[in-house]
Amino acid sequence: MAVYYAQTFNLLSQQLQRVFQTIDAESCPLTFNFHMHTVYSDGRLEPEEAIEQAISIGLRGLAITDHHTIGGYRAAQRYLAQWQLHHPDLEDCVPQLWSGVEINAGLLDTEVHILAYAFDPQHARMQPYLQRRTATGEAYCAASIISAIHEAGGLAVLAHPARYKRSPFDLIAAANQLGIDGVETYYAYNNPHPWRPSPKETQQVRALAQQYHLLNTCGTDTHGRSLLQRL
Repeated sequence: MAVYYAQTFNLLSQQLQRVFQTIDAESCPLTFNFHMHTVYSDGRLEPEEAIEQAISIGLRGLAITDHHTIGGYRAAQRYLAQWQLHHPDLEDCVPQLWSGVEINAGLLDTEVHILAYAFDPQHARMQPYLQRRTATGEAYCAASIISAIHEAGGLAVLAHPARYKRSPFDLIAAANQLGIDGVETYYAYNNPHPWRPSPKETQQVRALAQQYHLLNTCGTDTHGRSLLQRL
């Protein structure tokens, strides 16, 4: 059973990697959304509401990335399974839900956020990062977190690279050396209405992703009541 479970998440990870290879400035928020928060961390949406909105919007795929917990992901997973049972004729409307979590990490003496995707939530290496609090000591280091995500079969992405004290040039280079898989290239830093990726930062991060052969991701980083906005 454990082997089957691991193989399932490996397949999901490979599937998500192929999706990330297609992401561009038009992908979010109407086709994919890989960064959102629920009441299980610091968001205002119930996980069930997030799924209802995802279906209404017509999302093809999403990840709930609460801080240091997969409680929201688990609740959304249960709700989505029930929705499918009650709407067998709407199978084409069901979005793919990948496991996700946002983890605080130390990188170049700076606290950054690393997004983990399509990992096995039961894997022992991930447990220090699913306790509703920031890890300490060696577990807090970006190298340890990226390694744990990979051992759990997942993909590691540097969230909003242009939002930290250190420049994205320094941070992405350092994260690349540690084996990061991708960067959150398409992100709205100034919370515009309607949501759209910030042009200057997007250009910089996309160029760095190309330079280091990293995957590009996108997400609204929703903390409010709508998956179409950050706040």
